[in-house]
Amino acid sequence: MQCSSACGLAAAALALATLGGAAHGQSGPARPLRMVVAVAAGGSTDVIARIVGARLAERIGQPVLVDNRPGGSGVIGVEMVARALPDAHTLLMAAGSLGTLNALMPKAPVHAQKDLAPVAMIGTSPYVLVVQPVLPVKSVRDLVAHAKANPGRLNFAGSTPGSLQRLAGEHLNRMAGIDLLYVPYKGTGQVVPDLLAGRLHAAFDNVLILAPYIRSGALRALAVTSATRSAVMPELPTIEEAGVPGFQAAGWFGVFAPSATPAAAIGRLNGEFNALMNEPAIRERLVGQGLDTFTGPPELLARHLAREIDTWGRLIRDTGLTLQ
Repeated sequence: MQCSSACGLAAAALALATLGGAAHGQSGPARPLRMVVAVAAGGSTDVIARIVGARLAERIGQPVLVDNRPGGSGVIGVEMVARALPDAHTLLMAAGSLGTLNALMPKAPVHAQKDLAPVAMIGTSPYVLVVQPVLPVKSVRDLVAHAKANPGRLNFAGSTPGSLQRLAGEHLNRMAGIDLLYVPYKGTGQVVPDLLAGRLHAAFDNVLILAPYIRSGALRALAVTSATRSAVMPELPTIEEAGVPGFQAAGWFGVFAPSATPAAAIGRLNGEFNALMNEPAIRERLVGQGLDTFTGPPELLARHLAREIDTWGRLIRDTGLTLQ
């Protein structure tokens, strides 16, 4: 995008040669691949990028550097990849927020579907709905009934204002006909103390993060938000199973490249990601991060992103949510 068409074609040819040679055990060039993460180091997206990136580097015989580019509600990192040379050397490890970016920030200088090319779906990460044990609710049906009997008196948190955790709560409000009031926070690290102290009634967050508090009895888990039960806490029903038909909301992770990256290079990368995701050791490590892992063609990720944009875009427009 900052290069002529001829330059882009030459770079693409180099990428194909590199990936093709590495896949057959030959030595690739010294130039590393860059995997951009649009959030700060230490979070789930960063950890997953490092697990996957380290194994990818071993498979293709060249370094994979995880490059954290936080800021702008994720726009900075996403735009960096979208504007990169489409030579398969710059990738984005995206999280679920990519599916809400353009609805929440209609003036963003980058478009998730137009400026990025799907490479590989990595996995989904369900959230869990928890409540204070003092609340007289032991199921999702109980919570819905209690909220209807006490309109506007119950609150919830879900990470940051534009997060999928927050949107999961708004989704439940609309689908169950209740009015849980959202309390804004800057992240999960601030939510948990207030939840444990009783200043919050309910919350949606990563099942792995909340599992220790659930198991200790400090919080009561009602259900997971995903379409299927979580491998981390399989005893919990889904919200759909618990009485809200059609409810589904989960974090997800996928790899993208600049939109002009040649299909052949995308295909080779997709094959590498699928191969490593089929390795038991990698799958076990990712399940340990609360992930339900996936393999499949780039179209699997494209379809998933399209569904996310449609689902959350309608909710965001209907509720008037915005980040700018």
